[in-house]
Amino acid sequence: MSLKRLGTGRGRMPLVVLAACALALGGAMPESSSAAADGKPRCISTPREYRAAWNARQVRCVSPSLFGTTHARGSASPYPPGFWYAWAGSSTNLQRYLELRRTYGDTPPKVGIGILSYVGYPGLDTWDTPTDLTVYTLPPGVRAQVPAFETWFRLLDEEFGDTGAYPLAAQTRLAYKYSRLGPRQDVVDAFQAVTGCRRTALLDGEDVSAKIGCNAEFLGALAAAGPSPYDTGDSKSCFRNFAARYKGAKTAAALRGALYQCQDAGFLNTGVGLGYNTYANPFVCEPARDQSVLQKYTGREFILPNTTFDRLPSHADIELELGKPSQRRFLDSGYC
Repeated sequence: MSLKRLGTGRGRMPLVVLAACALALGGAMPESSSAAADGKPRCISTPREYRAAWNARQVRCVSPSLFGTTHARGSASPYPPGFWYAWAGSSTNLQRYLELRRTYGDTPPKVGIGILSYVGYPGLDTWDTPTDLTVYTLPPGVRAQVPAFETWFRLLDEEFGDTGAYPLAAQTRLAYKYSRLGPRQDVVDAFQAVTGCRRTALLDGEDVSAKIGCNAEFLGALAAAGPSPYDTGDSKSCFRNFAARYKGAKTAAALRGALYQCQDAGFLNTGVGLGYNTYANPFVCEPARDQSVLQKYTGREFILPNTTFDRLPSHADIELELGKPSQRRFLDSGYC
């Protein structure tokens, strides 16, 4: 993705990962400086409270009514205006960001880059776009949805009707490929298995093309869909173009190409609503090469109708300090 090509792409963390996280944080439990009338810790429930906790380096539970999206500084919306849906991190993620802030607040790049890694940004070795985190609430009636592949195809059917562009056999094949990973395989391997695009080239930041092995169905889908919303396109036109112009075999690769081009479902996207990255997980005290695939899954992610921040009931911006690329050896060597 131009911003993250994730996958974001982000369930509960496995117990082994939670245990490792506790060790990384010195075994500390989340603390609260505020309590309800019954004496129990009160969860952060507004963006303003979240920003205050961030500034104070406090860790408190976060209400499920809060969501967070990282975006280029100065953006008026969670995702660029052409996107139909924006990707959002859950309250689970927001609490993790507070833990990063408390633990590594004296080394700001570990916090800012750690958040982007947790979200699912590739290319962080050289990322230099000023980036913010916005925490917000949703308008009444708007609900978050888990970005499973099945969710996307249901939304497409609801929006455009049954166009025949996304046959069930291809949907099934796509879900099957992502659900049949070996113990040492990850979602990048699944992306390669579906599209042909070579893992090493993707992780090196090369563009998708025949040069890196991407197959004809995947590339044909990109060409038929037209410009990405990161460029001059918009998601709905992109999906319409794919449905009308794609004349190749309607395979899992073609469907994956439509999601990739039109809605930012990049090669790190898991298709199950969990985040993933190949960098070191900030909460596991080992180098990236020693962390298991399971340990590199991160938090819960959702999709929400994209809108401008001024149309949301409330929001608060937090500037992330990213430091210089030369300060990011922890992406491979580990954070601890």
